[in-house]
Amino acid sequence: MEEIEHKKLSINGLTMHVAELGQGPIILFLHGFPECWYTWRHQIIFFASHGYRAVAPDLRGYADTTGAPTEDPSKFTTMYVVGDLVALIDAVAPPNEKVFVVGHDWGAMIAWSLCLYRPDKVNALVNMSVAFTRRNPSKKPIEGLRGVYGDEYYICRFQEPGHIEEEFARIGTKNVLKNILTYCNPGPLYLPKDKAFPDTPISLPSWLSEEDLDYYASKYDAAGFTGALNYYRSLDLNWELTAPWTGAQVKVPTKFIVGDLDLTYNAPGAKDYIQKGGFKRDVPSLGDIVVMEGVAHFIHEEKPDEVNAHIHSFFNKCSSSYCSAL
Repeated sequence: MEEIEHKKLSINGLTMHVAELGQGPIILFLHGFPECWYTWRHQIIFFASHGYRAVAPDLRGYADTTGAPTEDPSKFTTMYVVGDLVALIDAVAPPNEKVFVVGHDWGAMIAWSLCLYRPDKVNALVNMSVAFTRRNPSKKPIEGLRGVYGDEYYICRFQEPGHIEEEFARIGTKNVLKNILTYCNPGPLYLPKDKAFPDTPISLPSWLSEEDLDYYASKYDAAGFTGALNYYRSLDLNWELTAPWTGAQVKVPTKFIVGDLDLTYNAPGAKDYIQKGGFKRDVPSLGDIVVMEGVAHFIHEEKPDEVNAHIHSFFNKCSSSYCSAL
């Protein structure tokens, strides 16, 4: 881990922290919630040793990236975050050179948006956990989620600024992160009001050490949760802003990886969409769909060797003529 380089870059009005290692074609790694660059530590070291330059930023509002107004959720739409990434690509890549992109969770959602808005910046994409979501012009996202899951569903609980932050403060940062990072129930995550998590002791899985958990906790203790939660609070505004892309396809060559125990894969209608043609309709250059057995949400940390192999093989193919044929 000591060999990973850490930089602060002036990006789109932010001071963006970036972890990177290696020389060669750039792979941009985009983290989700409740993570930061550190979630990609296994991938950074692997791909740097296999001829790539691995670049993993802390996204707007997370960890050591500063400058975003966390009191204003409207500054966390995909327009702003994709703007950050375009500026980052311009800063780290040679002129007119495309990058490879890997995303997980919110990072996957941002990667879909990057590929939708600026496909000229992306050579190929590997996304994990969160499939592309076609915009529904007749219903806002939060209304739809409340209708399916109710008010205690975690995304619904995240909506009102300040409330869940106060509850997380009472529970303690490390306990909050431990509960979320070890969640392996394929069913939806509910956070009952004033009792978000049970008192049952949690044993850490083999892939998550106390040292790892302490690192994450130190970053959230310093930066708080609000910046990260603002991504959820901007969902309806994203819906409003993306009306021009209703029905648009993501045409970047793509591979998708998900665990069979992931709550996203087990959401109503998700398996049918992924496996029965809807996903391919919306992402026509979709190549392989990999469903890994016995794996939950944090797939790249749970099974890093397998995930690295899948990413490596796909990007190697995309460095040849394979992707142009998709």
